[in-house]
Amino acid sequence: MRVYFDNAATTPVSETAKKAMLRILEDVPGNPSSLHTFGQEAARELALAREKCALALGCTPKEIYFTSGGSEADNQAIRSGAYAGAKKGKHRLISTAIEHHAVLHTLDALKAEGFEVVLLPVDPDSGIISLQDLENALTPDTAFVTIMLANNEIGSIQPVKEAAAICKKHGVPIHTDAVQAVGHIAVNVKDLGVDALSLSGHKFHGPKGVGVLYAKTGFPLTPLIQGGTQERNRRAGTENIPGIVGMAAAIEEAVGEIENEMPHICAMRDRIIHELSALDKCRLNGDPVLRLPNNVNFCFEGLEGESLLLLLDAKGIAASSGSACTSGSLDPSHVLLALGLPHEIAHGSLRITLSRYTTEEEVDYLLEVLPPIVAQLREMSPVW
Repeated sequence: MRVYFDNAATTPVSETAKKAMLRILEDVPGNPSSLHTFGQEAARELALAREKCALALGCTPKEIYFTSGGSEADNQAIRSGAYAGAKKGKHRLISTAIEHHAVLHTLDALKAEGFEVVLLPVDPDSGIISLQDLENALTPDTAFVTIMLANNEIGSIQPVKEAAAICKKHGVPIHTDAVQAVGHIAVNVKDLGVDALSLSGHKFHGPKGVGVLYAKTGFPLTPLIQGGTQERNRRAGTENIPGIVGMAAAIEEAVGEIENEMPHICAMRDRIIHELSALDKCRLNGDPVLRLPNNVNFCFEGLEGESLLLLLDAKGIAASSGSACTSGSLDPSHVLLALGLPHEIAHGSLRITLSRYTTEEEVDYLLEVLPPIVAQLREMSPVW
């Protein structure tokens, strides 16, 4: 049996998105910047995709900018906010200790350019920031704040709406990395009150290599890529029309099905959490309630996560030990370390993430296979 439980890394492309992309590949060959009929057909497809993405996020089409994915969108949003603040003499950037590396590494680069970076801690049990900590960190020198909406490893949902209200009170723009959230929980940029938001198509059954940066009207975007006038002079380069159209079809479908699909996914998630919690020396990471519907993350004391993944893979089960962007690293997850877990326990992590295609039979198989593997590895462990 082959079972896919690594949907936080990437999701299989939906049939809806495949058909949308294939239609473009077969019937719409033009460049949207060209003036001829073929080009204008492509331009209309681009405009329609922008409208669909805007509708899904609750904003206007002119606030949607297409990117190569969440990492690029994060980079552009953060650099834009930082540089806009620097022009006003402000050099303090605030984020959290559990952000995706697309955020943290961008902040590291800005720190090398002279910016001050403050990373808010999270609660060891829930993985959620303190709003009081955010309020205390805001100073007249603060240029920008970036707080992820939902964590990619432990699934905890952050109080971004409340954080945005605090930032607004202090006159500080805020960005949220919503890559893991869009298509899984309700996300409306006006309701959240953020100035910028990032998403990536392959997290909700769209294609890889395409994403969106929402930038509120008036938010000053600094281009990362120089060249042509595409994306209203904010991102040069011919647009990936098949990918953009596929992503737009996927986000329209995913957002439209949240109310119907997520209760069932939550039920499967909670069943996995309930049964794995009965195992000895296991810890659920992240808030048990304020977490993504599809996310399960456990640490198993006395074993290595890599060994667990290999034995699961031998049984046909794909899972992960954390972010796909650090899968080649032997270091424990920075997210788990931020929870205060010691290295030896953080090394024994397992992330199981579901999708709309996950079945009860697949969950049955996981719960049949996983406990014996945990027991087997512990028997082999010299420290157990």
